Amino acid sequence: MTANSTWLLSDLPPLRRSSISRSTRLVMPRLPDVAREYDGGNTTGFVSPAGDSLEGPIDLSEVLDLRRPHRYPVRVKGDALLERGIQHGDILIADAAASPAAGQVVIAMIHGDVLVCQLAYRCGQWWLKPSGADKEPQPVADEAEIWAVVAALVRTSV
Repeated sequence: MTANSTWLLSDLPPLRRSSISRSTRLVMPRLPDVAREYDGGNTTGFVSPAGDSLEGPIDLSEVLDLRRPHRYPVRVKGDALLERGIQHGDILIADAAASPAAGQVVIAMIHGDVLVCQLAYRCGQWWLKPSGADKEPQPVADEAEIWAVVAALVRTSV
């Protein structure tokens, strides 16, 4: 064996002439078993102190509880709720079974349009409040439906 633990052809014993038959069959010489010879005596380093703090991979479907049948990921188009930190391209985790409450961000259907709004309760009436000072809140009327409450937000870019 050489100093860098590689085997050269010159290190191998020569093939025996008797091992080559007329059909050109080669018999390779037996190589030493390097794995059995290694005893770990030349190992360097120490165990990382951060090894106790390591945790496994994060499963987003478990963290966001996406296995529930009433939870859906919904991608946002538009910047209507920038005040709430919701940007175009974000993924909202909508919970269709959650009870809506004032101050929550909800997904509502109004006249066939799907909107992301903030739900408010004033003067005995529910209101859907879009983001922006120039937009007026709309009362939740018969044609409006609160489809889901936003439970979480996932952003794929920072």
